[in-house]
Amino acid sequence: MAKLGEQFQSADWKQEKHSPVIECPDSVKAGEKFQVTVSVGKEIAHPNTTEHHIRWIQVFFKPDDDKFSYQLANCEFSAHGESAKGANEGPAFTEPAVNATLTLKTSGTLYALSFCNIHGLWESSKTVKVG
Repeated sequence: MAKLGEQFQSADWKQEKHSPVIECPDSVKAGEKFQVTVSVGKEIAHPNTTEHHIRWIQVFFKPDDDKFSYQLANCEFSAHGESAKGANEGPAFTEPAVNATLTLKTSGTLYALSFCNIHGLWESSKTVKVG
């Protein structure tokens, strides 16, 4: 039986519009607030249409000295131009980007997961050192 983790795709976000991009400092001070932005389509725009869109982004943190990951954020994007008038005729569209303020006690890895309604599950990661 295939595992869910085997379904995730990854690629360099500069070359692939579906890969989530994690933007934050490479190193932070323990307990100090810092900003993290995760987006899809930073270098190559991802379509944001009724027919083709990013449905959600999730962010996790896996401390270096821990067995488990911890979910930090879950954001669903619900408006893709849907309307009773037809596809892409709606009054609102949501862009696939998440901003969060974090504090960390220890070094570890941030993971970003995203889901495209046509091209499936995508992941990326970034190491953050705590000093």
